[in-house]
Amino acid sequence: MSSPTLFDGMRTTLGEAIELTRQSLLTYAQTHRHWAIAYSGGKDSSTAVTLIAHLIETGQIPAPKTLTVLYADTRMEIPPLQIAAMKILAELRERGIDTRVVLPELDDRFFVYMLGRGVPPPKNRFRWCTAQIKIEPMMQALESLRAEAGEKLLMITGVRIGESAQRDARIMLSCSRDGAECGQGWFQEATPEAVADTLAPILHFRLCHVWAWLTAHAPDQGFSTLPIAVAYGGSEAEEVNARTGCIECPLASRDTAMQAVIRQQEWHYLTPLVRLKALYEDLSFNHANRLRKVDIELRKDGTPASNPQRVGPLTIEARERGLAEVLQIQREVNCNAELLGRPLIDLLNVEEEARIRELIAANTWPRGWDGTEAAGDALIDKINRDGTVQPLLLRALGEA
Repeated sequence: MSSPTLFDGMRTTLGEAIELTRQSLLTYAQTHRHWAIAYSGGKDSSTAVTLIAHLIETGQIPAPKTLTVLYADTRMEIPPLQIAAMKILAELRERGIDTRVVLPELDDRFFVYMLGRGVPPPKNRFRWCTAQIKIEPMMQALESLRAEAGEKLLMITGVRIGESAQRDARIMLSCSRDGAECGQGWFQEATPEAVADTLAPILHFRLCHVWAWLTAHAPDQGFSTLPIAVAYGGSEAEEVNARTGCIECPLASRDTAMQAVIRQQEWHYLTPLVRLKALYEDLSFNHANRLRKVDIELRKDGTPASNPQRVGPLTIEARERGLAEVLQIQREVNCNAELLGRPLIDLLNVEEEARIRELIAANTWPRGWDGTEAAGDALIDKINRDGTVQPLLLRALGEA
């Protein structure tokens, strides 16, 4: 028998955590007749959506007038998560819950925007992807839902403490607002004219609670949440605690989630997907694949731009090579999938491929570029912000 410690009784059980979630929903959610759950397919939002469906189905909380699950399909999700999300959406529909798949507009999708328009892969200082393929489409879907309801919604999220230091800091600054008690979730009330108030009812869940729910309790309630653990490390998901995002996210130095997936025998056939990381790096950092401004650009007020001669969009040739590589990766994965009887992937569908080719054929460029600029690796004189010119060293030596 183990000896008692100072920490005995300090850690909440899953049952206690669920009860706090139930109280959170009873405290805040009943002031709203229309609920929307923002669903990404990750471990936290999957916990939130299946737990709320279970609490409603078992009569532990009253059902709202309408409940809509909005799945943010970025078209870039890791395959096991995307497949599990589709199954969970089907299981929610069987329970009478309205589900909707939220997609970016065709021209805003990741590969169409990058390879069709020529915008280079996102970087931390040029992070165009999250807003464009996830946040903006979700906000548009919420606005449409708000118009249907005729009144402000309650948007429910799977935000938890401990997932992001930056997010935790925001929560600490705002958790005492609106009279909220610690443990009652994170409630943010907007103006009456706003689209939605926001509630994070599993804010207090620890990682062990999330995995206990997803790997044992939710499957007992008929939800296909067990495969989600694959994307986070399989049987070692809780210890690995991989952060998931887009396949081989250009913003991450290493895709731990993708590495965890391909280590699983059933998903090893996805291994060609790791080549996307090398493609993004080549398109970003090999300046032969990009164009460069030669002359100083002026702002609207007539002052010089802060970054003269900056490297810009992808060349037509680089886009064509990038498209060929993405399609080749897709073919290799799907060839293996057919041989093994495993799910196919869909990096680029027929419509997206056709749109990329159409944009390339139309010589499409980002705003402010027209394709006549110098190659990114061209040896050119340096123009300083004040307009002075520093001649190319080799030319200066030749003229000396």
